[in-house]
Amino acid sequence: MHEGDHGIMHEADLRKPMADYRESLAKKIRKFLFPGSLLLLILISTLDVYVAKWFPEDYFGILAMLIGGSFITYNTIVVVMKKRRITAGVLVILALIGTAYVGEYLAGAVVAFMMIAGEFLEDITLDKTRNAVRELVRLVPDTARVRRGGEVEIVSIGSVRTGDIIVVRPGERIAADGRIIKGQAAVNESSLTGESMPVDKTEGDRAFVGTLNETGVLEIEVEKLGSDTMLGKIIKVVQEAQDNKGDTQKLADRFAAYFTPVILAICALVWFLTGDIPLDERLLRVMTVLVIACPCALVLATPTAVVATVGAAARHGALIKGGTVLESMAKVTAVCFDKTGTITIGRPKVVDVRTFKGSDEKTLLLTAAVAEKHSGHPIAGAVMDRAEELGAGEIPEGDDFRMNFGKGVEINHDGRHIEIANAKYFDETDMAGDEQVAQYIRSQENMGRTSLMVIVDGVVIGGIAVADTIRDESSGVIDRLHGLGIRRTIMLTGDNEVTGRAIAQEVGIDEVQAGLLPEDKLKFIRDLMESGETVLMIGDGVNDAPALTLADVGIAMGIVGTDVAVESSDISLMSDDLNLVPQLLEAGRRTLKIVKQNIYVFAVLVNVVGIWFSGLGYLTPIAAAVVHNLSSLFVVGNSARLLNYQYVDR
Repeated sequence: MHEGDHGIMHEADLRKPMADYRESLAKKIRKFLFPGSLLLLILISTLDVYVAKWFPEDYFGILAMLIGGSFITYNTIVVVMKKRRITAGVLVILALIGTAYVGEYLAGAVVAFMMIAGEFLEDITLDKTRNAVRELVRLVPDTARVRRGGEVEIVSIGSVRTGDIIVVRPGERIAADGRIIKGQAAVNESSLTGESMPVDKTEGDRAFVGTLNETGVLEIEVEKLGSDTMLGKIIKVVQEAQDNKGDTQKLADRFAAYFTPVILAICALVWFLTGDIPLDERLLRVMTVLVIACPCALVLATPTAVVATVGAAARHGALIKGGTVLESMAKVTAVCFDKTGTITIGRPKVVDVRTFKGSDEKTLLLTAAVAEKHSGHPIAGAVMDRAEELGAGEIPEGDDFRMNFGKGVEINHDGRHIEIANAKYFDETDMAGDEQVAQYIRSQENMGRTSLMVIVDGVVIGGIAVADTIRDESSGVIDRLHGLGIRRTIMLTGDNEVTGRAIAQEVGIDEVQAGLLPEDKLKFIRDLMESGETVLMIGDGVNDAPALTLADVGIAMGIVGTDVAVESSDISLMSDDLNLVPQLLEAGRRTLKIVKQNIYVFAVLVNVVGIWFSGLGYLTPIAAAVVHNLSSLFVVGNSARLLNYQYVDR
């Protein structure tokens, strides 16, 4: 592979998967020409009467069978040597030997052709399930603009190194993961997160390979290349998905291990039960059983479905780590949510303002902002944001700012003494007798909100309630989970009981476990699993890493640039959109359903019926080869339906 092959190609551990997904046109033509040449020889052999005067009898049939048989034999020997066990390919070789023994050279040639052509057609059909990864690879540019020695030069992406400064102009894709050191731009990150709206980026922000710079010029210091990039991790997860096998696939693997001796035993049974018919016909029946019985459909049943689902999910910003995860997703009965950053945004917001003593809302917020300007507390940020929304303009400076830890802040401004006090401070002063203010505090605290009193020269002029903002989609997601038959939805939070229950009630969550330390969350999840529930845990991927690892399925949200989340979770959501959770549960159930259809209908049932009819003599080796390949193609086509699964529109 040459140096400029789409960015992360120069990383050794990604070269092979990239080569697999970037099969050259010349190689595709060669794969097409081989079965095409066999077909031509077979067609010529059917015209034997016209070419007999130039070639020996059955010359082209024998030639086609030898060429096709040699190809199959070589590939089978390679696999047998690698796996150190007899594989189903041996059955095809025995079938070819048998057809040659009875002089059915044309039948043997057709069987070889059907097996090879079937593999070719499977590759074409399977190519659909690889489109997701191919599309990801195409996001990486071939070249990058690198600032070196005061000059900007265009170099192949393979020449870019960590620490280089790359320049990205409008309309260009970013060539590596790094930190913006100069410039501002709107960057479309939909290739990673699935979010269609561009994200405003400026100095200090992270930038990711494959994302599109829509406006502005950026200079980015390269921090990660190749498999270390976020896009590289996505490609590796999709590529390795087949290696993480669920119970269904393991069952299929175990079945395949015993398959060859079982089929050979069936062939022996057919041989002995047909002792009253001519030898050639007996042998043909046995050969037909060998041809139709190859477990290609069984081998393809699970990997095709898994790759299709994983690939489709990756395009929508969800990384699924293989068949085991999908199988567990299909069986989930209980869903646990972390509160902060999952059900809520994790950023305080002013949710209520009440004025007293004739004050107005804008004046109240401006007064509070003066006191909170130098606080640095997240609640102070919420107050400042609300003041700006109301058009407060430039917040004036105060004097003698003081932080009263656990109680509030105070400051002097324009001859007035301003205090921002919480409920604890209010209860400890003689102001607690003000029933109007006390009632406001109680009502807000009962809803799980933090109430702040704005006090000027000892007089409470108003109250401000601050709360963590619930995600807009949270309530709808819980409804969908209940609609999917999830028995229990549970919020796990370190927050107090009142706050937890208020939020849970608002979004429709069934149960709340409040005041939990990290080890308490682990114990609760373990107890839940031991009670027979299949548990899905959703968290932010960093603080919740242990809980995500312990649960049957762990989903980490908003993990762009967060390596620990990719490692600790079974599913990683690149964005913060909770809507993907029920979508992924549905995808897991749909995948398991498709896998079972593939195994029990297209693999097992077709094989059993085919073997039965072959033993009775209703199928010829040629017909058996056709049925065999059709069943494999039906498996791939059935799995390809998962590529069209509709994830949430954003």
